[in-house]
Amino acid sequence: MATTSQSPPRLRRALGLWDLILYGIVVIQPTAPMPVFGVVSQRAHGHVVTAILIAMLAMLFTAVSYGRMARAYPSAGSAFTYVGQEIHPALGYVTGWGMVMDYLLNPLICTILCAQLALNSAPGVPYVIWALFFAGLFTGLNLFGIRTSARINDLLAIGMGSVIAIFFVVAGHYVFQHPHVENGFFWRPFYDPTHFQWKSVLGGTSLAVLTYIGFDGISTLSEEAKNPKRDILLATVLVCLITGLLAGCEVYAAQLVWPVSRPFPDVTTAFVHVAGLAGGRWLLQLVNAALLVATIGSGMGSQLGAARLLYAMGRSDAIPPSFFAAIDPRRHIPRNNVLFAGGLALAGALTINFERGVELLNFGALIAFMGVNVASLVRYYIRAEEKGFLDLVPPVCGFVICLLLWWNLNPYAKIAGTVWMLVGLAYGVWRTAGFRKGRINFDFGTSSEP
Repeated sequence: MATTSQSPPRLRRALGLWDLILYGIVVIQPTAPMPVFGVVSQRAHGHVVTAILIAMLAMLFTAVSYGRMARAYPSAGSAFTYVGQEIHPALGYVTGWGMVMDYLLNPLICTILCAQLALNSAPGVPYVIWALFFAGLFTGLNLFGIRTSARINDLLAIGMGSVIAIFFVVAGHYVFQHPHVENGFFWRPFYDPTHFQWKSVLGGTSLAVLTYIGFDGISTLSEEAKNPKRDILLATVLVCLITGLLAGCEVYAAQLVWPVSRPFPDVTTAFVHVAGLAGGRWLLQLVNAALLVATIGSGMGSQLGAARLLYAMGRSDAIPPSFFAAIDPRRHIPRNNVLFAGGLALAGALTINFERGVELLNFGALIAFMGVNVASLVRYYIRAEEKGFLDLVPPVCGFVICLLLWWNLNPYAKIAGTVWMLVGLAYGVWRTAGFRKGRINFDFGTSSEP
């Protein structure tokens, strides 16, 4: 009698190109440039559009490298795997350790931003109270396992898109209702000869990179894409391009409304005050509410992501498993990690400002981006038997621009980030006997709930 064996269930390949693009846009959020508008404007002396577009160029080259590496490793979807497999496990570990910093800092900057946005609606409540509230909110909701669904995220993206459209209309009305006699008014957001300095613009660009953080998440859907070899690369590049163009339009309108010589009431929520100048109190509160809701969702998701990463590392015995791999028996969540990430976010929100947090996050992100570009260069140009011009240009250009942006980070961020990397490297050397006893596992994928 013939027997039939059933194959284990697999992920369904149901996502087309536009499904992947919409996913990437939802992850990054249409409001992505708004939180960093003030700090980029302050650092770049008003040249926010230029900073956004230079950052887009770096991300486009890096997106090509990510997409090509996703072809080689269709289920891994993380920079540390690409670098560790193509170059050396030690360099892969360094890349992964930098990404850990990103995961832990994301809830921190969301806590800071939420507290500052709340102050716009309730200025009588001290900042420390709002920081405690939002750090506690993210932690509490994650402890109870409350997560937003994909449908809610889609609706939020549509809502934020509507707010952006309203802002464009009101900002355009404001600009054309006010006479502008100075020459080059509409060109000045790109280049203002009285304030332009390359060092300042590159410093602002190193902050503007935050606008694009999350585009690499498309690579985690390789096993669910109908045509992953083509669509993952295309979607990653197109998401960066669409994000950059939309972000450029948003900050261009904002710069036309708010002259560079005028100081912001609060640099962290500067875009909200631009909306208030263009449309009055109602638009200020509308944009403020949209950003607050978006940041609450990002804060919850990023804290859960940090907790899940720590759990994966603990489970693989990379960090003490008795604490980090423990699962709450009743709610089946990594409770210790949620509390740890929440405590770190609160401590950071009370000790550093938003700009410092963004720079530290981008320190690790740029290291990961540089690593992916080098991995792509090694695989497709140095080791490949057949190689072409396009195998060389994107990874080299992506690496050079990311290195330039990393170098122009604030000295504080480079010192603090370097200390973090050295501590991690020392830990990795000790844990693996000089990387001779296997490698430390950084699981950045989208595995099921533990």
